[in-house]
Amino acid sequence: MDLVQSMALATGLAWASGFRLYAAVLLLGLLGRFEVITLPPGLALLQDDWVLWVAGILAVGEFLADKVPAFDSFWDTLHTFVRIPAGALLSWGVFHDATPAIQLAAGLLGGTIASGTHLTKAGTRALINTSPEPFTNWGASIGEDLTLLGGLYLMYHQPWLFLLLLAAFLLLVAWLLPKLWRGLRRLWQRWRGVSPDVAAVP
Repeated sequence: MDLVQSMALATGLAWASGFRLYAAVLLLGLLGRFEVITLPPGLALLQDDWVLWVAGILAVGEFLADKVPAFDSFWDTLHTFVRIPAGALLSWGVFHDATPAIQLAAGLLGGTIASGTHLTKAGTRALINTSPEPFTNWGASIGEDLTLLGGLYLMYHQPWLFLLLLAAFLLLVAWLLPKLWRGLRRLWQRWRGVSPDVAAVP
């Protein structure tokens, strides 16, 4: 695996961890187990039976939880403590045979990307859940499922294209996160019965 593909895999797994951690681990583990792809030595444990069974059960649970309005936001909140460190760990695993400095850099970058993806997903879905109809929620969830599949394909078959798209996504995240934060703050103030104008007064 060359450097570009390793970078695409490391950053891609961090990106996927932010919104579909268990599905990404399951799919990559199965593809490695059936020798469709070759996993780096540091990710060979994804092919283990225990990892596949646990990831499979959790992936089904996440697939169902993500389709239930309001509960999906609870699920996202809970997984703040899972997705971000997992993204860092998976990125580190790609460079398992590299120098400690490169491993640390990969882990830090992976954790940062997973944080951005997770916060964007969680914030967007929380705002979507203000709508009483479930169809927007379902559409967003199915879109995320398909995005994961497309991303995994590009990581291996078009790594340069994936890295370019990921860079564009991260720029979008940097622009979007402050707006999501303001929207969520207004939503919280409205839920508490506080006028945003009043709350803005020091």
